[in-house]
Amino acid sequence: MSLGKRLKKYFLTGLVVLGPLGLTVLVVQWIVSAMDSAILGLLPTALHPTSLVGQHIPGLGVVGTLMLVMMVGMLASNIFGRTIVTYSEWVFSHTPGIKGVYNLFKQMTDTLFSKEKSGFRKVVLIEYPRRGIWTVAFLSGPTRGELQRLMQHPMLNVFVPTTPNPTSGFFLLVPAEDVVELKMTVDEALKMVVSVGMVVPPDRSVVLSKEDGV
Repeated sequence: MSLGKRLKKYFLTGLVVLGPLGLTVLVVQWIVSAMDSAILGLLPTALHPTSLVGQHIPGLGVVGTLMLVMMVGMLASNIFGRTIVTYSEWVFSHTPGIKGVYNLFKQMTDTLFSKEKSGFRKVVLIEYPRRGIWTVAFLSGPTRGELQRLMQHPMLNVFVPTTPNPTSGFFLLVPAEDVVELKMTVDEALKMVVSVGMVVPPDRSVVLSKEDGV
Protein backbone atom coordinates (compact mmCIF):
# COMPACT_ATOMS: atom_id res chain seq x y z
CA MET A 1 0.00 0.00 0.00
CA SER A 2 1.38 3.38 -0.99
CA LEU A 3 2.12 6.09 1.56
CA GLY A 4 -0.74 8.26 0.26
CA LYS A 5 -3.29 5.46 0.66
CA ARG A 6 -2.02 4.69 4.16
CA LEU A 7 -2.29 8.31 5.22
CA LYS A 8 -5.81 8.48 3.78
CA LYS A 9 -6.76 5.29 5.65
CA TYR A 10 -5.31 6.61 8.91
CA PHE A 11 -7.10 9.93 8.47
CA LEU A 12 -10.49 8.27 7.82
CA THR A 13 -10.01 5.91 10.77
CA GLY A 14 -9.15 8.82 13.06
CA LEU A 15 -12.13 10.76 11.75
CA VAL A 16 -14.47 7.86 12.51
CA VAL A 17 -13.08 7.57 16.05
CA LEU A 18 -12.81 11.28 16.90
CA GLY A 19 -15.91 12.46 15.02
CA PRO A 20 -18.54 11.20 17.48
CA LEU A 21 -16.34 12.11 20.45
CA GLY A 22 -15.74 15.64 19.18
CA LEU A 23 -19.39 16.24 18.35
CA THR A 24 -20.41 14.94 21.77
CA VAL A 25 -17.96 17.29 23.48
CA LEU A 26 -19.21 20.24 21.43
CA VAL A 27 -22.87 19.47 22.19
CA VAL A 28 -22.20 19.02 25.91
CA GLN A 29 -20.15 22.21 25.97
CA TRP A 30 -22.96 24.11 24.22
CA ILE A 31 -25.56 22.77 26.68
CA VAL A 32 -23.41 23.65 29.69
CA SER A 33 -22.72 27.15 28.33
CA ALA A 34 -26.41 27.72 27.59
CA MET A 35 -27.39 26.59 31.09
CA ASP A 36 -24.69 28.75 32.66
CA SER A 37 -25.89 31.80 30.74
CA ALA A 38 -29.54 31.13 31.60
CA ILE A 39 -28.96 30.60 35.33
CA LEU A 40 -26.46 33.45 35.72
CA GLY A 41 -28.88 35.74 33.93
CA LEU A 42 -31.35 35.18 36.75
CA LEU A 43 -28.85 36.08 39.48
CA PRO A 44 -27.87 39.60 40.51
CA THR A 45 -24.34 40.62 39.58
CA ALA A 46 -23.23 40.50 43.21
CA LEU A 47 -23.97 36.75 43.34
CA HIS A 48 -22.11 35.83 40.15
CA PRO A 49 -19.08 33.53 40.67
CA THR A 50 -16.82 36.14 39.10
CA SER A 51 -17.89 38.59 41.81
CA LEU A 52 -17.69 36.08 44.68
CA VAL A 53 -14.58 34.04 43.87
CA GLY A 54 -13.05 36.09 41.07
CA GLN A 55 -13.44 33.55 38.27
CA HIS A 56 -16.05 31.77 36.18
CA ILE A 57 -17.15 28.31 37.38
CA PRO A 58 -18.16 26.14 34.41
CA GLY A 59 -21.04 23.79 35.04
CA LEU A 60 -22.70 26.01 37.61
CA GLY A 61 -25.70 26.34 35.32
CA VAL A 62 -26.12 22.55 35.18
CA VAL A 63 -26.13 22.31 38.97
CA GLY A 64 -28.50 25.25 39.19
CA THR A 65 -30.84 23.73 36.59
CA LEU A 66 -30.92 20.40 38.42
CA MET A 67 -31.70 22.16 41.69
CA LEU A 68 -34.42 24.22 39.99
CA VAL A 69 -36.02 21.08 38.53
CA MET A 70 -35.91 19.38 41.94
CA MET A 71 -37.46 22.41 43.64
CA VAL A 72 -40.26 22.61 41.06
CA GLY A 73 -40.87 18.89 41.49
CA MET A 74 -41.10 19.29 45.26
CA LEU A 75 -43.37 22.31 44.87
CA ALA A 76 -45.67 20.47 42.45
CA SER A 77 -46.01 17.57 44.89
CA ASN A 78 -48.27 19.48 47.29
CA ILE A 79 -51.70 21.04 46.82
CA PHE A 80 -50.47 24.65 46.89
CA GLY A 81 -47.74 23.94 44.36
CA ARG A 82 -50.06 22.01 42.05
CA THR A 83 -52.44 24.97 42.06
CA ILE A 84 -49.64 27.30 40.94
CA VAL A 85 -48.46 24.84 38.28
CA THR A 86 -52.01 24.33 36.97
CA TYR A 87 -52.56 28.09 36.73
CA SER A 88 -49.20 28.60 35.00
CA GLU A 89 -49.98 25.86 32.49
CA TRP A 90 -53.36 27.43 31.79
CA VAL A 91 -51.76 30.83 31.14
CA PHE A 92 -49.15 29.39 28.77
CA SER A 93 -51.65 27.19 26.93
CA HIS A 94 -54.03 30.12 26.32
CA THR A 95 -51.56 32.89 25.43
CA PRO A 96 -51.55 33.68 21.69
CA GLY A 97 -48.17 33.11 20.08
CA ILE A 98 -47.00 30.93 22.96
CA LYS A 99 -49.68 28.28 23.31
CA GLY A 100 -48.69 26.50 20.10
CA VAL A 101 -45.06 26.03 21.19
CA TYR A 102 -46.01 25.22 24.78
CA ASN A 103 -48.65 22.66 23.83
CA LEU A 104 -46.23 20.96 21.44
CA PHE A 105 -43.53 20.50 24.07
CA LYS A 106 -46.12 19.62 26.70
CA GLN A 107 -47.45 16.79 24.54
CA MET A 108 -43.94 15.57 23.77
CA THR A 109 -42.87 15.45 27.42
CA ASP A 110 -46.13 13.80 28.44
CA THR A 111 -45.61 11.14 25.81
CA LEU A 112 -41.96 10.48 26.64
CA PHE A 113 -42.11 10.64 30.45
CA SER A 114 -45.69 9.90 31.43
CA LYS A 115 -46.33 6.75 33.43
CA GLU A 116 -49.45 6.21 31.35
CA LYS A 117 -47.43 5.09 28.33
CA SER A 118 -48.74 1.61 29.12
CA GLY A 119 -51.74 2.75 27.06
CA PHE A 120 -49.53 1.73 24.14
CA ARG A 121 -49.44 -1.98 24.90
CA LYS A 122 -47.08 -3.18 22.20
CA VAL A 123 -44.96 -2.03 19.29
CA VAL A 124 -46.11 -3.40 15.97
CA LEU A 125 -45.20 -3.32 12.32
CA ILE A 126 -47.83 -2.61 9.67
CA GLU A 127 -47.88 -1.93 5.95
CA TYR A 128 -48.62 1.79 5.63
CA PRO A 129 -49.38 3.93 3.65
CA ARG A 130 -49.55 1.16 1.04
CA ARG A 131 -48.61 -2.46 0.52
CA GLY A 132 -44.87 -3.00 0.44
CA ILE A 133 -44.04 -0.02 2.67
CA TRP A 134 -43.76 -0.75 6.39
CA THR A 135 -43.88 1.51 9.42
CA VAL A 136 -43.56 1.16 13.17
CA ALA A 137 -46.77 1.75 15.10
CA PHE A 138 -48.21 1.34 18.59
CA LEU A 139 -50.98 -1.06 19.51
CA SER A 140 -53.52 0.55 21.84
CA GLY A 141 -55.95 -2.36 22.01
CA PRO A 142 -58.55 -4.39 20.14
CA THR A 143 -61.33 -2.67 18.23
CA ARG A 144 -64.66 -2.93 20.05
CA GLY A 145 -68.29 -1.88 19.78
CA GLU A 146 -69.86 -0.63 16.59
CA LEU A 147 -66.57 -0.35 14.72
CA GLN A 148 -65.76 -4.03 15.20
CA ARG A 149 -69.36 -5.09 14.52
CA LEU A 150 -69.23 -3.49 11.09
CA MET A 151 -65.99 -5.29 10.19
CA GLN A 152 -65.74 -8.80 8.78
CA HIS A 153 -62.48 -9.64 10.56
CA PRO A 154 -61.00 -8.95 14.02
CA MET A 155 -59.51 -5.46 14.02
CA LEU A 156 -56.89 -3.73 16.17
CA ASN A 157 -56.56 -0.07 17.16
CA VAL A 158 -53.16 1.16 15.97
CA PHE A 159 -51.48 4.55 16.30
CA VAL A 160 -48.94 5.52 13.65
CA PRO A 161 -46.71 8.34 15.03
CA THR A 162 -45.16 11.06 12.91
CA THR A 163 -41.44 11.82 12.92
CA PRO A 164 -39.76 13.47 14.79
CA ASN A 165 -42.81 14.48 16.87
CA PRO A 166 -44.50 11.26 18.02
CA THR A 167 -47.33 13.12 19.75
CA SER A 168 -49.09 13.54 16.41
CA GLY A 169 -49.99 10.79 14.00
CA PHE A 170 -52.77 8.67 12.59
CA PHE A 171 -55.29 6.39 14.28
CA LEU A 172 -55.93 3.32 12.14
CA LEU A 173 -58.11 0.23 12.35
CA VAL A 174 -55.96 -2.63 11.04
CA PRO A 175 -56.94 -6.28 10.55
CA ALA A 176 -55.32 -8.36 13.29
CA GLU A 177 -53.83 -10.72 10.72
CA ASP A 178 -51.94 -7.84 9.10
CA VAL A 179 -50.24 -6.70 12.31
CA VAL A 180 -46.75 -7.97 13.12
CA GLU A 181 -45.84 -7.71 16.81
CA LEU A 182 -42.30 -6.58 17.68
CA LYS A 183 -40.23 -7.38 20.76
CA MET A 184 -38.85 -3.85 21.19
CA THR A 185 -40.29 -1.80 24.04
CA VAL A 186 -42.45 1.30 23.69
CA ASP A 187 -39.57 3.46 24.98
CA GLU A 188 -37.20 2.03 22.38
CA ALA A 189 -39.70 2.59 19.58
CA LEU A 190 -40.30 6.20 20.68
CA LYS A 191 -36.55 6.89 20.65
CA MET A 192 -36.31 5.43 17.16
CA VAL A 193 -39.20 7.59 15.92
CA VAL A 194 -37.83 10.78 17.51
CA SER A 195 -34.34 10.13 16.10
CA VAL A 196 -35.76 9.54 12.61
CA GLY A 197 -34.49 5.97 12.66
CA MET A 198 -30.91 6.83 13.67
CA VAL A 199 -31.30 5.17 17.09
CA VAL A 200 -32.25 1.56 16.40
CA PRO A 201 -32.80 -0.83 19.36
CA PRO A 202 -31.01 -4.18 19.37
CA ASP A 203 -32.74 -7.27 18.03
CA ARG A 204 -34.18 -8.79 21.21
CA SER A 205 -34.74 -12.14 19.53
CA VAL A 206 -31.01 -12.43 18.83
CA VAL A 207 -30.13 -11.28 22.36
CA LEU A 208 -32.51 -13.79 23.94
CA SER A 209 -31.19 -16.58 21.72
CA LYS A 210 -27.60 -15.85 22.80
CA GLU A 211 -28.62 -15.78 26.46
CA ASP A 212 -30.35 -19.16 26.06
CA GLY A 213 -27.28 -20.59 24.37
CA VAL A 214 -29.01 -21.16 21.06
